[in-house]
Amino acid sequence: MCSETHPSPAQGSTGSEESPSILSHVSLGTNQFEQAVAFYDAVLATLGYQRLMDYPDAVAYGKVYPEFWVQVPIDGRPANVGNGSHIGFIAPTKEAVHAFYESALQAGGQDDGAPGPRPDYGDPYYGCFVRDLDGHKIEATFWDFALDQPEAQSPAAG
Repeated sequence: MCSETHPSPAQGSTGSEESPSILSHVSLGTNQFEQAVAFYDAVLATLGYQRLMDYPDAVAYGKVYPEFWVQVPIDGRPANVGNGSHIGFIAPTKEAVHAFYESALQAGGQDDGAPGPRPDYGDPYYGCFVRDLDGHKIEATFWDFALDQPEAQSPAAG
């Protein structure tokens, strides 16, 4: 049974129509559950996320809903890393991207791309990549959409 509760959508609502997200949740398997939970407790706190649900072999994080889960694989086999997959977390500021990165490295994560812009991703993008304790690739991203606005048009000289 869950040791903590989380807010539920308004009565009569599924919550789906209010959410800008296209996903319900994402789960990552771990082979070192207690260490992984300590890692994600520290790292996700830098983005304002908190632990919302807590089971013996699974923990869920989010702001309001349990959107990100860390768990022991249900089938009992070892967790493994998906090549070509990663989880991207939204950061509220560039400073939060840096805090996420530093916290991840201090908690035992591995660098996979220092904080900074990635011109190939577009001008608004600012982010970083790290590998968690099991080798899963995670990312923190701040999108500065003010950088994507067309420049003000100056009147033509006549």
